[in-house]
Amino acid sequence: MISKNNLSPNQLALSGALILSLPFSLLLFILVINWKIIVLAFIILFVSSYSLISFILRTFIQKQIKLIYKLISQTKASKKEEFYYKNILPEKNIETVRQDVENWAEQRKKEIEILQQNEIFRKEFLQNLSHELKTPIFSIQGYVETLLNGALSNPEVNTKFLINTSRNIERLVNLVDDLDEISKLESGELQLYFQNFIIQDLIKEVFESLLLKAGQKEINCSIKKGCELPLIVFADKVKIRQVLVNLVDNAIKYGKNNGTVLAGFYKVEGNNILIEISDDGSGIAEEHRLRIFERFYRTDHARSRKIGGSGLGLAICKHIIEAHHQSIHVRSKIDVGTTFVFELPAGK
Repeated sequence: MISKNNLSPNQLALSGALILSLPFSLLLFILVINWKIIVLAFIILFVSSYSLISFILRTFIQKQIKLIYKLISQTKASKKEEFYYKNILPEKNIETVRQDVENWAEQRKKEIEILQQNEIFRKEFLQNLSHELKTPIFSIQGYVETLLNGALSNPEVNTKFLINTSRNIERLVNLVDDLDEISKLESGELQLYFQNFIIQDLIKEVFESLLLKAGQKEINCSIKKGCELPLIVFADKVKIRQVLVNLVDNAIKYGKNNGTVLAGFYKVEGNNILIEISDDGSGIAEEHRLRIFERFYRTDHARSRKIGGSGLGLAICKHIIEAHHQSIHVRSKIDVGTTFVFELPAGK
């Protein structure tokens, strides 16, 4: 059954034509006995009424539809689309327009949700950035003021304070460098230089560079058994080294004493090489896994800052891997360990 609230223009025109034609035909039936005249008059009146009402309705509705599309075009269409909506838009039925408007409204809703989410991230980012900058700046300020107020002539503290000042300056420099790099990665300004190289050779270099740090916690870094066969990847070697350094460095920082860090390499479908960096540390809680690649996000603020780092390492890893048209993922279980996984194109 058709609802009176959902009549189409044709149905409205048909109803209007019947309302006009039937009373007139009944009047003729009373005044004129000739059936042929009555039928002919009914047909003429019905057809002319239907045509007129249909034309008026369609003209009015099409004008309103163009106004609707003009409103939509002001918010999301290009100039070419806007001209089309204003001047060339073909006739569309009400159902099509309703669907278009619902799609537009849904898109606008999603855009608003994204903007609101981005605003939350922006506020968090500014708060975190402010905290990250304040910590070394206040430390430097305290050491310098102490030295200027007489400690400079005290050999027992002046060297120690200068060394601590130097460390905090280095932390600031690293933070600014990381911010500059992530800004270039996000804007697409940073160029990648692709080349073929053996991924196992690169991870060995990374393990060697972090040998001293791993040795302090007696952590063994090695390649998984069965993954020693050389695999060639086609990527930016310098940037991938940076990714591996960040991942292995994190594995050592948050790994347990006398633990292990393992690197695995596998050929997968799609002519890619899958790379895994695993540790047997404390793991990452489920509520943190979706956010660990955000800038400055820390699962444990106090512990993370005590250990060090800018809080941008994983965000940089994510952007570098995405610049290679791949994605990075994490698997983790509390008190079992964490594994970071990403793929790179296989080389020749």
